[in-house]
Amino acid sequence: MFAPGIFKGHRILVTGGGSGLGKEIGGRLLELGATLYICGRRESVLRDAADELQQRYGGQVIPVAVDIRDARAVDAMVARIWEDGPLTGLVNNAAGNFVSRTEDLSANGFDAIANIVLHGTFYVTQSVGKRWIEQKRKGSVLSIVTTWVRTGSPFVVPSAMSKAGVDAMTKSLATEWGRHGIRFNAIAPGIFPTEGATARLRPGSDPHAREIADNPSGRLGQMHELANLAAFLMADGCEWLSGETIAIDGAYHLAQGAYFTHYMEWGDEQWRESRERIKAQTEADRRQRSVDVKAGGQA
Repeated sequence: MFAPGIFKGHRILVTGGGSGLGKEIGGRLLELGATLYICGRRESVLRDAADELQQRYGGQVIPVAVDIRDARAVDAMVARIWEDGPLTGLVNNAAGNFVSRTEDLSANGFDAIANIVLHGTFYVTQSVGKRWIEQKRKGSVLSIVTTWVRTGSPFVVPSAMSKAGVDAMTKSLATEWGRHGIRFNAIAPGIFPTEGATARLRPGSDPHAREIADNPSGRLGQMHELANLAAFLMADGCEWLSGETIAIDGAYHLAQGAYFTHYMEWGDEQWRESRERIKAQTEADRRQRSVDVKAGGQA
């Protein structure tokens, strides 16, 4: 689909690049010749991902542990990367989410999502973008949002609000920074199953059956489809494409609108079970970060 080495000479940072969608997108860019930086909070996950991707595709993957909720830590990370050479691209993929009745949300629960998705995405984008502007370099920023930025979605209100903010950032900075040769686009994926997202968003015994049945294409997304779209949007050759958000969901949002509307049918017991499953996944992630800290990494 793409010419071999099309990203040769490109240096791209993927946030949340140690797992899930970010790892798949990063792997495709690496396969096509990019030097890849991946960042996230779990250092061991990043190291394992870097080793796996390099064994599979060759090339160079540099893992960098950082908490993107910390603006100073983000700027220090970007400064370290720049010591090796300037980035040419950024993929804003880092995210957090879980399903909850909005009336049950705590302030901490809301902030846990907004601080990563909205604040963290802005911190990384600003830190990279200001260096491009100062050095008169062109750049490309791709942000991973959701179709909820068009439809809204119940039971994931913090994420829907935050992703809508990233969508607005994409359009706003495409206008403001276009004169500097910096372009912005976004992808709004449908369901591309990952372990973490499934545990927090569809904590049931048959998590995807309903969405498969309701999708006009009759299936879920395949990772190579998302990765190929990301590569197209980041590649040289379509520099006049900027400020766009492209949905890739088999037309689900056109046919069905918002996700998670079937949770309207849930009662208190189902929500209690959901909270327990989500809590278990969160605790497992927290234990992993604690191991990384003890080993000398960053939470």
